[in-house]
Amino acid sequence: MARTPQSTPLLISLSVLALLQTSYAGGIAIYWGQNGNEGTLTQTCNTGKYSYVNIAFLNKFGNGQTPEINLAGHCNPASNGCTSVSTGIRNCQNRGIKVMLSIGGGVGSYSLSSSNDAQNVANYLWNNFLGGQSSSRPLGDAVLDGVDFDIELGSTQYWDNLARALSGFSKRGRKVYLTAAPQCPFQDRFLGPALNTGLFDYVWVQFYNNPPCQYTTGNTNKLLNSWNRWTSSINSRIFLGLPASSAAAGSGFIPANVLTSRILPVIKRSAKYGGVMLWSKYYDDQSGYSSSIKSRV
Repeated sequence: MARTPQSTPLLISLSVLALLQTSYAGGIAIYWGQNGNEGTLTQTCNTGKYSYVNIAFLNKFGNGQTPEINLAGHCNPASNGCTSVSTGIRNCQNRGIKVMLSIGGGVGSYSLSSSNDAQNVANYLWNNFLGGQSSSRPLGDAVLDGVDFDIELGSTQYWDNLARALSGFSKRGRKVYLTAAPQCPFQDRFLGPALNTGLFDYVWVQFYNNPPCQYTTGNTNKLLNSWNRWTSSINSRIFLGLPASSAAAGSGFIPANVLTSRILPVIKRSAKYGGVMLWSKYYDDQSGYSSSIKSRV
């Protein structure tokens, strides 16, 4: 009588185990622009630490206002002093790093009053930072990869209209990447409808300054539950947005050893995992946080 091979259950078990242990690799996204002591854009990209850089912020736009960019101590756009940033943008892109303009921020004067207003802002962004033409490009003639939505105040409407309008420019040849930094309570009251369009490539959720869904000492449950909600609801690459040091946010800082041992191994099982976003380059310089996590991201 032929014997039944005994290895079949073992092979099945190993296959299931391999499936359970699938881990996806990610990159680090960084915000640059809000501290003149954080180095240039070229220096930022030359560290080799980052895959994505968000230039922060265009913090005045919409509702008929003349748009303004604020790069803190880096340069003065009012005197056309930020056009040299184009050199940094191109240097980063030549290293394969995607560079976005972040619009909004925690301080500023921005709002959208209608769908027409959203289209006007999209046209401004296209002509002044993306693939269009303008005589007054604040960052010079380099073409950014896309636009990051860090919307934390002002109107809660028409951001989905802005996303659709910007995405529409991709039809002109070069893809316009859309990224966003919603707060972790789902769904974000400003960006919920925009994220539901499915047009966003990368979403770096802010898991800090939000006690209901962030890490607290010894407790990863609230953060992981929120992570699962985001990855099951939004059709984008999802990033874990964190402060790069305890000084970078009011709450939500995760010690690097906790992140690499208790959180990353869990969230990297998701096929939607994109990596980690850090606020900001200045604080990362002070703490060395990205260096201590990069090999595990």
